[in-house]
Amino acid sequence: MTSEVWGKADLHIHSDRSDGLAAIPEIMEYVQRQTDLSVIAITDHNTIEGAVEAHAMASDYDFEVIIGSEISSQSGHIIGLYLDEDVPAGLTAHETIARIQEQDGIAIIAHPFSQKGVFGPFGTRALTHAASEMAFHAFEVYNSLPFLIWANRVAAKVFALGQGVAATGGSDAHVLEAIGKGVTRFRGTTAEDCRRSIDRLETHAEAGSGGLSLAWRYFRRYPEIRRMHTLNAERCKGR
Repeated sequence: MTSEVWGKADLHIHSDRSDGLAAIPEIMEYVQRQTDLSVIAITDHNTIEGAVEAHAMASDYDFEVIIGSEISSQSGHIIGLYLDEDVPAGLTAHETIARIQEQDGIAIIAHPFSQKGVFGPFGTRALTHAASEMAFHAFEVYNSLPFLIWANRVAAKVFALGQGVAATGGSDAHVLEAIGKGVTRFRGTTAEDCRRSIDRLETHAEAGSGGLSLAWRYFRRYPEIRRMHTLNAERCKGR
């Protein structure tokens, strides 16, 4: 008999290298002590700097780190995973995805139906055409930010219709306590297993618990997040 293992990955985490509140060492300790994640991706806005630091520390921990970034394209935010270098902000969505693929990376449409998503709140009709034109690998079906409840519902409904891309989940954590509140379930336990599961379209998104307490934490710490956004304004610039 064989027992199949499905790991948990949080593929959308911000550090203080963009507009997150926690430093990389704090994130690493929190994941180790407070979560059951087997893989994380640090995805700061328009920089892999924090992700590279986390990846260098990963051998001291029981989970693996994917180097990533949440890139501000002209149309909205696109997550690049398994990156070796920065992808510049301000390119078209098509160009952004092409730059990710040039690095043999994975392109994920972050919170696709939010205000800063590639498709926007009313973009469901454009998805089928975009899936063939932009050739992204996955889109984020669940994002744990408290104000994205409606956008998550739209993403889940659209994904259920079948789009030929993988489903992922992420916390979009800007505070430590949010890490792991949105996850991608994948077959295996390693970062390469996660990539393989995305390629095979066998991943699925899951929500964590503690929605109300998480919403309160964001409300209370929102001024700090805005200050970090201002401090790192060049990196965090929007579309």
